[in-house]
Amino acid sequence: MKNKILVEVIVPTIEESYDLYIPINRRVGNIITLLNKAIQEMNEDCYVGTEKTCFYNRDTNQKYNPNDLIYNTDIRNGTSLILLEQ
Repeated sequence: MKNKILVEVIVPTIEESYDLYIPINRRVGNIITLLNKAIQEMNEDCYVGTEKTCFYNRDTNQKYNPNDLIYNTDIRNGTSLILLEQ
């Protein structure tokens, strides 16, 4: 599990949060795309993510660039991320 980290993803639009393992060698945008699809399927299409969906750090309010690798950000085990439309 050296290549994955455990994060909390909060989705305010559906009032849900998820604890997920995400790979550190993927781009933030790729993770967001996969999460949008997974959350939409789990919530029977009540949630619809778009290309404008972004990750924000819950503690620092930092917005993450979709082109950055998770490894090159300050996202670590235990980080709380908010999935919001831009």
